[in-house]
Amino acid sequence: MGEENLRNRKGEDDGKEERQSIQRHEPQTTNLQKQANLFLLPLQSASVGLISGICMIVGTIIGSGIFVSPKSVLANSGAVGPCLTIWAACGVLATLGALCFAELGTMITKSGGEYPYLMEAFGPVPAFLFSWTSLLVTKPTSFAIICLSFAEYASAPFYPGCDPPQVVIKCLAAAAIVVITLVNSLSVKLASYLQNFLTAAKMIIVTIIIVSGIVLLAQGKTDNFKDSFKDSKVSVSSISLAFYNGLWAYDGWNQLNYITEELKNPYRNLPLSIIIGIPLVTVCYVLINISYFTVMTSTELLQSQAVAVTFGDRVLYPASWIVPLFVAFSTIGSANGTCFTAGRLVYVAGREGHMLKLLSYISVKRLTPAPAIIFYGAIAIIYIIPGDINTLINYFSFAVWIFYGFTVLGLIVMRFTRKELRRPIRVPIVIPVVVTLVAVVLVLAPIISTPELPYLYCCLFILSGLVVYLLFVHFKFDWPQKISKPITMHLQMLLEVVPAEEATE
Repeated sequence: MGEENLRNRKGEDDGKEERQSIQRHEPQTTNLQKQANLFLLPLQSASVGLISGICMIVGTIIGSGIFVSPKSVLANSGAVGPCLTIWAACGVLATLGALCFAELGTMITKSGGEYPYLMEAFGPVPAFLFSWTSLLVTKPTSFAIICLSFAEYASAPFYPGCDPPQVVIKCLAAAAIVVITLVNSLSVKLASYLQNFLTAAKMIIVTIIIVSGIVLLAQGKTDNFKDSFKDSKVSVSSISLAFYNGLWAYDGWNQLNYITEELKNPYRNLPLSIIIGIPLVTVCYVLINISYFTVMTSTELLQSQAVAVTFGDRVLYPASWIVPLFVAFSTIGSANGTCFTAGRLVYVAGREGHMLKLLSYISVKRLTPAPAIIFYGAIAIIYIIPGDINTLINYFSFAVWIFYGFTVLGLIVMRFTRKELRRPIRVPIVIPVVVTLVAVVLVLAPIISTPELPYLYCCLFILSGLVVYLLFVHFKFDWPQKISKPITMHLQMLLEVVPAEEATE
């Protein structure tokens, strides 16, 4: 009897020690879970109203594109009139596409962008190909383009009258990627504060350019708008390439459905935010281009290395230094926001088993998805080395519009195959049909009119995801696990990261 009591007491002591041990480790686990929830999941309370939704759209879309794309849009359209028409048409297309995504986002309330929509409409293979292409092509390419844009504007004042050397631009862009990657790896709060400051700077430079253009127009600076459709290009290929560059400036139109659960009365405010916000961006973009043409002829704009810098030199002198400074702030802010959201996509893909498991780990000290962000930055640096901005934009747009087209086609397909799904927002069927047809034209026109090998390489890379899917996702061979486990273990110790999978349940 005494021995039994002793064993019971010993068991109670062991249980007490175990509970104390758990309590000692509980705060760290809780913090990791809280951070993972903050990083991955939408806010539980609906705190974003109509005005905030509109501001979010405007702040997300306006970035580096409006300071980079005008030259390429003009080069492919040939004249001022078609150039301004394409900028307006891109805004209309972005609005229609965003409305289609609003229906998808309220019908299928899962995170992951196009991934869950493609999964519901067509199954796991197209969804995986989207994930594969996004992680290794479109998202890092976007990061690289924005940082190259930053480098061009940051270096332009130091090389007056000539183009900065490509080595300088690429080294500066690589340095920007490293700095942004470090900031996002070290602290989510620091990245958030940086984003708020840079967003304010972005709106200041947009306002300066638009107001200056309106003043110049009022003074009668309209010579460059005469015969505005003369020498315009009308080939399908050139118009498609002009759309590629214009739509790059509108990139981000499909992001609003990520915050559906945070919107107050989302079924009213989501479509209203889109219908008001994207046309507002369109008006800003058209006015900015008009401002450029008030002081530059088409030839001068095409010869300018940095269009906004040339505008500032002619309008704001001796305060022209404001333009490259604030444009640099704007582009670096856009890059910072892109890094945060794309790092999140890499994180989710690693958690779902579509990338290395290490990429779904969280830093113990910093509570950030450091491995995912570092991976994303490294891929972006690789894209900087061989590519220039215009080439990267063309192939980014080519790849991304393949999946935009498939996603909107999925909306049409689910109107017939998934009639049971609740659709709080239901757009007229003609809208997704138009967006799908435009996507088909945008993808096929450059290939048919001016076939180039890089388009073939892009298609082959997307299709190579089928091999990866069969080997690592469908059949789940053991040998990759045997290779990746020791690598994961050593990198985990080096980066001091741990899995936070409990937070995703």
